[in-house]
Amino acid sequence: MNLPNSLTLLRVLLIPVFIYFLSSSTMFNLTLGDRALIAAGIFFIASLTDGLDGYIARKTGQITKLGKLFDPIADKLLTSAALILLVALDNQVPAWIAIVIIGREFAVTGLRAAASSEGYVIPAYEGGKAKMVFQIIAIIALLIDLGVKNVDLFGILDLEAWLIGTVAIWIAMLLALISGIQYFVQFWDKIGLREGM
Repeated sequence: MNLPNSLTLLRVLLIPVFIYFLSSSTMFNLTLGDRALIAAGIFFIASLTDGLDGYIARKTGQITKLGKLFDPIADKLLTSAALILLVALDNQVPAWIAIVIIGREFAVTGLRAAASSEGYVIPAYEGGKAKMVFQIIAIIALLIDLGVKNVDLFGILDLEAWLIGTVAIWIAMLLALISGIQYFVQFWDKIGLREGM
């Protein structure tokens, strides 16, 4: 268990804490707004571990098979939990958008697993990485929106957190579809045509 894998494990351990803050209405008599702001902080910390574990693993040569398997699963668990809760809480995310994004995650994971079993590695695409960035922005902004109505940016501009989150989640959904198609095309080129699919 090296440092990158420990950070990934920390991200997984933060998921039930994140869920608990958003779903427990009796916690310390906190309001939903207070709990949403705390959950936004937890999600932000968990998201930081996502970039940090990969960076450290590459920089120090600590890339392991466990890390390659564990890291994307941790990402999917974290974002899926957040999206489902945001659907349930004041419909911050439309259910169909959450279904598209989460469904894409299942499909891509299945495609990559099938390709791997045949000895092929389908690399991550930039569109998929960008999707993750926009998902993180959207989730944090929409959680903030549950706590406060606007975000004061440098004391100059008042930007609606809901608007930021909504635009970001739509971009994430579009990138999910585009990158999902890229994965399917890559899979078809490597596996499907060979097997006469």
